[in-house]
Amino acid sequence: MSQQQQHSPIEKIKKESDGLRGTIKESLGDQITGSIREDDQAVIKFHGMYQQDDRDRREERAAKKLDRLYSFMIRLRLPGGFLTPEQWVATHHIAGAHSTGVIKITTRQTLQLHGILKSHIKPTLQAFNRANLDSIATCGDINRNVIVSAHPNETPVHAQVFAYADKISRHLMPKTRAYYEIWLDEEKIEDKKEEADPLYQDRYLPRKFKIAIAIPPNNDPDVLANDIGLIAIVENNELKGFNIAIGGGLSTTHGNPETYARVATVIGFTDTEEKTLKAIYEVLTIQRDYGNRSDRKLARLKYTVDKVGVQWFREELERRIGFKLEEPRPYKFTERTDRYGWEKDHTGNWHYTVFAENGRVLDDEQQTLKSALLEITEARLSNIRFTGNQGLIVADVKPADKKKVHTILEKHGVIAFTEAASPLRRNSMACVALPTCPLALAEGQRYLPELITKIDDLLTKHSLQKENIITRMTGCPNGCGRSHISEIGFVGTGPGRYNLHLGGDHEGMRLNKIYRENINEAEILETLDGLFASFALEKNKGEHFGDFAVRKQWVNF
Repeated sequence: MSQQQQHSPIEKIKKESDGLRGTIKESLGDQITGSIREDDQAVIKFHGMYQQDDRDRREERAAKKLDRLYSFMIRLRLPGGFLTPEQWVATHHIAGAHSTGVIKITTRQTLQLHGILKSHIKPTLQAFNRANLDSIATCGDINRNVIVSAHPNETPVHAQVFAYADKISRHLMPKTRAYYEIWLDEEKIEDKKEEADPLYQDRYLPRKFKIAIAIPPNNDPDVLANDIGLIAIVENNELKGFNIAIGGGLSTTHGNPETYARVATVIGFTDTEEKTLKAIYEVLTIQRDYGNRSDRKLARLKYTVDKVGVQWFREELERRIGFKLEEPRPYKFTERTDRYGWEKDHTGNWHYTVFAENGRVLDDEQQTLKSALLEITEARLSNIRFTGNQGLIVADVKPADKKKVHTILEKHGVIAFTEAASPLRRNSMACVALPTCPLALAEGQRYLPELITKIDDLLTKHSLQKENIITRMTGCPNGCGRSHISEIGFVGTGPGRYNLHLGGDHEGMRLNKIYRENINEAEILETLDGLFASFALEKNKGEHFGDFAVRKQWVNF
């Protein structure tokens, strides 16, 4: 099967980038602007950063004939979202020295810093390097941060499953040394054969690539929303292997019916580490060879799978890996949630899951979370783990230290804030959106907390305040906040306006659909008021809101 494509401009930039070096060094040396050259703005994504500007200040600066207020976002590579206490302390100080100071936990189980000026990029990355951290391959057309069910109490073999995140990340790393040369002053390699890359070659992937690992019965990383989803099959506390799912993805484009969200299709089972890693690797090579390099809106693996067909894809994968996939093993998801509060794992260690609303770690009038985490980690009382839902776990606390940690969390208002949050708020999530994301059409993380308060009032009105309805918001249809796979989803269409999506299931196996288009806050609240009234009166025992929406045919499947 061959394809003739007129490649997009990004493809040319990648191929001519000299192994992702571009002219980044020259861009950094330009003191006239806070921006970098246009082609380099594509190349630096592979180094784990985006160029952004403060959209709130565009008009003001334009009126003064000033350049936009450019800055950069840097995102770390943290497979599985794990930091030692020393690494958290370093991150705390790096954020204070080089960024806005806010540490942002992402939906990809890592952290990113915003507001980094061009002159601070290199010092920031060098400081992270001293803490054994990097931002390689967290953005761009490449495999990104691998996420995995976060809580050690999911299963006694959690550590074994968790280790796959790092193994996969290393297995799919690009071979170019550009990152080390540009940011860490490594001597440039003259013999290009030393960085030959059989996986990415010189063209990389057609589009970004995401991998997640889930441990049933908890689907906390939304495993089927990823290009590859690995579902751990654990029997009698023994890891038997993984079901492999392909072709998930949530990004769409308003007004373009050729784009769509898709849940991944389970195609088989692998029973050894060698087979699993081989299968993952070759899924990427198929996407590399057959993905759409002409239209980036149609370039994700989901479109490749639907173009060639699931059966063809499986047969081609088996041809490349040299063995037959086994048939998928039975599994069942019953929830997808973070484990808030204290829980003890099978080793006797304790873990406290903190509610950091929309992943923002800072000190404010509600809780001084950033100070609490610094105090705990400076005393080496815990590790830090992130969840795929923008959550944070004060993790691996020894029994002898639990009381000390609890006292610190209590002193800083963290426990009170976590316990006071409603089920709706705890399971809500929003992307960054305005003012920094250039794709945002509407607000995300700045607005959702306010809207959740008003929706909580509606739930209380209908005696539904204990309902755990998975609610998410994205400022555009790109899907970073995973709105398309929530029970209630808000997708930004313009300032103050959103599409309202309903009908996703509670377990993350079914997408939602648009119920009302382009509505404002008053219309959102009026609509939900009526829907909640019906839900309160007619729901079956144990029935979730998303399933009720489907049963009532508010949206059709």
